[in-house]
Amino acid sequence: MNSKRFAIIAAAAGACVALGGPAFAEKMTMKVDLTSAAQVPAVTSPGKGTADVNFDTATKMLTWKVTYSGLTGPATMAHFHGPAEAGKNGPVAVPLKDAASGAEGSATLTDAQAADLLAGKYYINIHTAAHPGGEIRGQVTK
Repeated sequence: MNSKRFAIIAAAAGACVALGGPAFAEKMTMKVDLTSAAQVPAVTSPGKGTADVNFDTATKMLTWKVTYSGLTGPATMAHFHGPAEAGKNGPVAVPLKDAASGAEGSATLTDAQAADLLAGKYYINIHTAAHPGGEIRGQVTK
């Protein structure tokens, strides 16, 4: 094979690799149910909620919209917690701002946070004065 032909093939292969990188990126959408039964330990509350969670694996941008109703009082705090599997508790990983009126926002995750999220080790927790450890909770899974 002559050197000119080899250079063309090498350039084409390099372009395929360079352009193929973003194909591995994924935009994930997850729906999370929030219940008092999922709280650890479980609590008694008529509260319930849902969260629409989106994650872009290329930019590590996490976005969310959380809605809830029926809590025993106004939400005092709301967070993503982790790493923790379902049935276990974990530290606050990402705070949700403006918990009292619902929670909508975004954050860029670190590599470690992204790995925990993708492994199903994050949960959303809504806290109230009556239940400072959390009133409703839901595990974020793919």
